Amino acid sequence: MQRYQRIRDLREDCDLTQDALCQKLYMNKSTYTYYEQGKHSVPLDFAVTLADFYHVSLDYLAGRTNIKEILVNNKNRKLTSLSPEELKLIGQFRTLNKRNRDRLEDFLEILEETQKK
Repeated sequence: MQRYQRIRDLREDCDLTQDALCQKLYMNKSTYTYYEQGKHSVPLDFAVTLADFYHVSLDYLAGRTNIKEILVNNKNRKLTSLSPEELKLIGQFRTLNKRNRDRLEDFLEILEETQKK
């Protein structure tokens, strides 16, 4: 994978041309093109803008994780990214077969109930 392939993939997943994206983000197309091609490094402030625009984490944008989604905290509707511990648990959960996933879900329900007491 190229260094900045992910920002191109995200743009294409949203069916946006470079022109359309640059209009939405109020930026020069040639600057963005250089970012996609890896000719210029993406500045942190623009990386944050892209992550917010696509609703992904900076880690996903940078290729540090393959988990694209950001969780929405229902309490205050604020977007939050996953912690390293949460990412580890998700990775472990994904390795389990159906039977063990069901057992884990049952165990988590028991833990939640005992925590409420």
